[in-house]
Amino acid sequence: MAFAIGSTLPRESRSMNHADAMMPLQVNLGDRSYPIHIGPGLLARRGLLAGLVPGNDVLLVSNETVAPLYMKAALGGFAGKRVGTLVLPDGEAHKTLAQFAAVLEALAGGAFHRDCCVAALGGGVIGDLAGFAAACYQRGVDFLQLPTTLLAQVDSSVGGKTAVNLPLGKNLVGAFHQPVAVVADTDTLATLPARELAAGLAEVIKYGLIMDREFLVWLEAQMPALLARDPEALSAAIRRSCELKALLVAEDEREHGARALLNLGHTFGHAIEALAGYGQWLHGEAVGAGMVMAAEASKRLGWLDASDVERVTRLVASAGLPTAAPRLPPEALREAMGMDKKVIGGRLRLVLLKSLGEAVVTAEVDDELLAGVLHDVRDDR
Repeated sequence: MAFAIGSTLPRESRSMNHADAMMPLQVNLGDRSYPIHIGPGLLARRGLLAGLVPGNDVLLVSNETVAPLYMKAALGGFAGKRVGTLVLPDGEAHKTLAQFAAVLEALAGGAFHRDCCVAALGGGVIGDLAGFAAACYQRGVDFLQLPTTLLAQVDSSVGGKTAVNLPLGKNLVGAFHQPVAVVADTDTLATLPARELAAGLAEVIKYGLIMDREFLVWLEAQMPALLARDPEALSAAIRRSCELKALLVAEDEREHGARALLNLGHTFGHAIEALAGYGQWLHGEAVGAGMVMAAEASKRLGWLDASDVERVTRLVASAGLPTAAPRLPPEALREAMGMDKKVIGGRLRLVLLKSLGEAVVTAEVDDELLAGVLHDVRDDR
């Protein structure tokens, strides 16, 4: 089975020009549609956060790194609401069932009812974990995404995927639960460590590779400005990434088809994360190496030229990301890939590239080809 997107992307959605860059985007899901607000100073904008929450009660969930920086601003944004707070440990290693339970206990202990809202202030770990708790508490309560990392702003905060990890694999326990809104305050990127910024750029590059060649070309030219945190370049990259993800989510909310293309590099990357130990490699770092591995597999299938793989490798490296897996046993990587959520009927499905800007999901990669990629695209150090 294979399906692709890239050449069929509507022409009007390809442009990097926007009549009003401050206007919110929309994720179109019928009566569950919601806005994505992108811009500076949004956490502190009077009335914005409070106006996005239908009920009166909010549990604001953050972590030990983000809370001292931005919780005060977010609390001000919820002026007029009853707000409880919960600060969790920081890092992928804490994206667990135990921390999920801590959010549920805070909700129950704080006498939050079905009209409450869980607001996630932080990166992808906090968004996924708090969102999963919101999906489960009293069979589902409102959820607001307040992403503070580039990776979360361009990817994990949009689309309603929520989950926690198990020791055997990433995001194996979760639910689809759409937020009421996403508020991406670009000012929060000023305090983001350089390594985290690079990790977010992996997901930005992904969008260009899977469905927008023009965006890919733009990224090649703008990478120095993005790494320098140029506000205009970052805002444009975030907005374009969210536009593209919103298109796929609206078409395929529960990842039965085209939305799976967003997992380019992720099957390889999740295996790297699991084997290296969660938190040793950042998610975006593993995805960066995984995209190079996917490009190499695509070349071996005859879909990409060697120059295309070199171009992908060069762009990933220019973002400050790894371009090869750590020196782990290929057999262990292959076994870890077998826990991927795209495995159906025992067959591993991979997101690969028919060309730069056009991705495909396929189960036609034989074991010999895959073993060769896992063996060859490794760091020799």
